[in-house]
Amino acid sequence: MPQVTTEALESAYQTALAALLAERHPNGYWVGELSTSALSTATAVAALSLLKKDLRHQEHDALIQGGLAWLVANQNEDGGWGDTIKSFSNISTTMLCRAAFHISGTLHAPSLTLRAGESVSKAEKWLAERHGKTPEELAEAVRARYGKDRTFAVPILTTCALAGLVSWKEVQALPFELACFPQAWFRFLRLHVVSYALPALIAIGQAVFHHRKPWNPITRVIRALSRKRSLRVLERIQPSSGGFLEATPLTSFVTLSLAACGLADHPVARKGVQFLVNSVRPDGSWPIDTNLSTWVTTLSVNALAASTDLDEIKSKEKLTAWLTAQQYKVRHPYTGAAPGGWAWTPLSGGVPDADDSPGALLALSHLGCNMNDAAIEAGLNWLFKLQNRDGGWPTFCRGWGFLPFDRSGCDLTAHATRAICSWARIRKVSIYTEFNVKPRLGEMTPNQRRLFWKLFWSIPHAVNYLAKTQRPDGSWLPLWFGNQHAPDDENPTYGTARVLAAYRDLDMMNSVPARRGITWLVGIQNADGGWGGAAKTPSSIEETALAVEILLDAGPDAAEAVNKGLAWLVEQIQAGGLSHPTPIGFYFAKLWYFEKLYPMIFAVAALGRARLKLSNRLGPEKGSLPTTT
Repeated sequence: MPQVTTEALESAYQTALAALLAERHPNGYWVGELSTSALSTATAVAALSLLKKDLRHQEHDALIQGGLAWLVANQNEDGGWGDTIKSFSNISTTMLCRAAFHISGTLHAPSLTLRAGESVSKAEKWLAERHGKTPEELAEAVRARYGKDRTFAVPILTTCALAGLVSWKEVQALPFELACFPQAWFRFLRLHVVSYALPALIAIGQAVFHHRKPWNPITRVIRALSRKRSLRVLERIQPSSGGFLEATPLTSFVTLSLAACGLADHPVARKGVQFLVNSVRPDGSWPIDTNLSTWVTTLSVNALAASTDLDEIKSKEKLTAWLTAQQYKVRHPYTGAAPGGWAWTPLSGGVPDADDSPGALLALSHLGCNMNDAAIEAGLNWLFKLQNRDGGWPTFCRGWGFLPFDRSGCDLTAHATRAICSWARIRKVSIYTEFNVKPRLGEMTPNQRRLFWKLFWSIPHAVNYLAKTQRPDGSWLPLWFGNQHAPDDENPTYGTARVLAAYRDLDMMNSVPARRGITWLVGIQNADGGWGGAAKTPSSIEETALAVEILLDAGPDAAEAVNKGLAWLVEQIQAGGLSHPTPIGFYFAKLWYFEKLYPMIFAVAALGRARLKLSNRLGPEKGSLPTTT
């Protein structure tokens, strides 16, 4: 069995720790770096090209040509494009890249003509071999990929229709008139786009209406009368940066749709263009989002806390103030979220959600805040109010809809549960009657007592939800992470590890669901000692670290798996693996990304916890780890 010496473990940990600390911003937080995206680059090029045609000016020619050159240089060998430079080709990104070349007019222009033509020909061959030869077949393949969710299928087909590659008949209409209703009504309207896609509903809906009027005369009149009012809604919810969700694809889709309606000079389009100009990278490409700064900062703090190396963070008070400042103090204009939550980024396009808010609450607990801090009370109240009736937590809006990113998610629910437990000190929760908790209510204010009891009763419902959503094989599926090597792009390794972290924090690792999850996680370990996103998928630092971190608390049955996993992690870190992140992140609508900091963060958490967990059993400094934990 592979063994790792204590010296090697310490060396690998210090390497990961130094790498993570070196990435800190001078002001104390982390910014990270998201992967460059072919899909983002294609949509930005398409938007800028349409605006150029509509406004008859050439000021963005350099950006357009730079983006196209990057696409040509980063096409996959099979002829398609993936979301990142490490991603497999997929129909969505390939269709959008092909459309960008057509919309830009590059195929008929002197610059880049030959290579652009070759690139498009290769893409068309890839599409024909895998998804269909006719426009109708390709449109159906796009719709089939997303099912009932029109959030991404309609924007893709709209872009292709603007490029003349599919008929407007293939583009489903979006009821943009519904955006004129009060925000509180949205959850009852059962929209075919998710809550975060309201800008796309309005702009793309108007583009489809502009090019293809509905046959129903009543619908036609209603939509015609709703155009100006829905545009005012769009203008009101656009962030000051101009970037909806700070995301290039969504902002590009909105901008090109307005241009397609003759509204290229509309204030929303102008601000959208400025966002695209400001977010282009030196190599001519665009990332999927500006940054995940709040998210990676909370992950970093929590990883350092797991290894008790928070003292490595200088000026913790300054970091606490920065993190507290990112909390939303007013109702969010975009989703209508109440004050109290955190988004993934401090930038204006962020939206508070049930993954970043628990992360911030956990980080603030490690940084020394207490229940008397207004930010903590507001954040816990925000979490409580977001919990769905099924006991789980959705991403943005309670009870909004039936589509994936609006339903409860296991990873979100586990994260919210951990945050609540960190503050309410709830442990060993029975989903029926028993709680092993002794709250010191006398030390709380009346408002804190009321909040405590609300949180107290929310946890058994969450635990019940997690038990019900466990798959027959013992695993859980996450909402925001995937693995391109796994069936259906799922990542049960991430989901199971994150859910088990909630069971660990509740002191419930010996419960039946937790033991089933542990058995599954141990059972899918690769022969090399690492973990991928599922059984028989390539090992990665991110997924191995997540598995090892949780199995350290799984008892003797997991000892051999832990030792093998640690040996694999140490070997990869020694070989420079921390600088090679894996595309495991899902952005909206299964849009892949990788993040530079993920390998460092997850490795610090796993190796740091291993040092603490095993330090009293490691023996001589240069001895090897024991075979039991």
